[in-house]
Amino acid sequence: MYLPLLRNKNILYFLLGGGISRLGDALTGMAFLFLAYDLTGSTVHTTGMAIVETVPYLLFGLIGGVMADWLSRKPLLIVLDIIRIPLVLSIFVLDHLHLLTYSHLLIVSFFIQTLGCFFNPTHRAVLPIITDTEERAAANSFNDTLGRGVTILSPIISLWLLSYGAIYFFVVDALTYAISVFCLFQFTEQIAPVKKSVKGVFLAIRDFFAWTRQQKAIQTLFVFTFIVVFFNTWVWEVGILLALNEMTTNSEELYSILQGVFGGTVIVTNLILPYFIKKMNLKIYVFGSLVWGLGVSYYGILYQMEHFFIGIILVGIGLPIASLTRVYLLQALVPEHKLGRAFSSNAFLLYLSNTLSLLMFGVLVLIFPVQWLMIGSGLSIFMFSLLCLAIFTIRQTKFTRRFSINPFK
Repeated sequence: MYLPLLRNKNILYFLLGGGISRLGDALTGMAFLFLAYDLTGSTVHTTGMAIVETVPYLLFGLIGGVMADWLSRKPLLIVLDIIRIPLVLSIFVLDHLHLLTYSHLLIVSFFIQTLGCFFNPTHRAVLPIITDTEERAAANSFNDTLGRGVTILSPIISLWLLSYGAIYFFVVDALTYAISVFCLFQFTEQIAPVKKSVKGVFLAIRDFFAWTRQQKAIQTLFVFTFIVVFFNTWVWEVGILLALNEMTTNSEELYSILQGVFGGTVIVTNLILPYFIKKMNLKIYVFGSLVWGLGVSYYGILYQMEHFFIGIILVGIGLPIASLTRVYLLQALVPEHKLGRAFSSNAFLLYLSNTLSLLMFGVLVLIFPVQWLMIGSGLSIFMFSLLCLAIFTIRQTKFTRRFSINPFK
């Protein structure tokens, strides 16, 4: 199934470029949290760093989708990766000059994520163009395997780098972006010219949301994703690290190992899934979220080191099922000329959910224990998914009559 993709150099270099770039993103994300905690020793400041990573998507996420639909995507991807290189290196340089501050970390993180507002929807929008319909499930799986698989490489690299200091993460980050630029230079693309203007940006956004109002399946997908991500974000990005800080003095190393276990589970799930499921639907998406919520509930309730590993494995099974299904449905239900806006709108809602989650749970953690918040979040995901699965099953016949592309079968 995957060998034909690997023989196609256009697809191969495109996927490798995006995967390597995401390796840089993963290392950067961990490094910002590690350095924020090392510099301040504050859970509030660490949560603040995580919030800053979401704000750009609320400000520029939708505009990034329009640019992905308008501009030649290959040059855009290359330029965005090139700009990221000096940004991450500036942190390394300032640290060695003993000038690095928490505020500088916030500023650089903001700009890195702003560039991601344009990179991510552009990268997602290219894949349906350079693949055939028959290749798409395997291509999505391979793409997600590379993206999620960096969570195996990043902990291995991070454990090595932590022996020297978290600051060296940013040197490796710069190298991954440079390699990504080389890979992205190798693939070719074609895009039809479109009429562009500043006013047209907002008209294009309005046009997409007007179209979305007529697409009940897309609306359902967006709303469900928003709710599930809201209950997961703080737990995954901050809660686990804080829980490990309560349990051990080697929290950063164990956090990296947990990320590696998660990445390995995701890779296996991604590679196996296309052999069993050829056509994905909303019920499969909800089932993945159900398993995802079960994993969060498991390590929240038992709250011991060994159970964190088991819970992470369950999350590593459920999350990629939901993620791959969401991407598949967007590609199936959204016209090609709207794909960039579809993925950026999805990202906008995700990061809005992320921001609200980090803000609310960042306050709640000052009042309630981390374990209570984990349990509440996990059970909320699980029970909401179970309820939606029951509703979708009951209403399946009704939705089948209303959609030419049935999202349930």
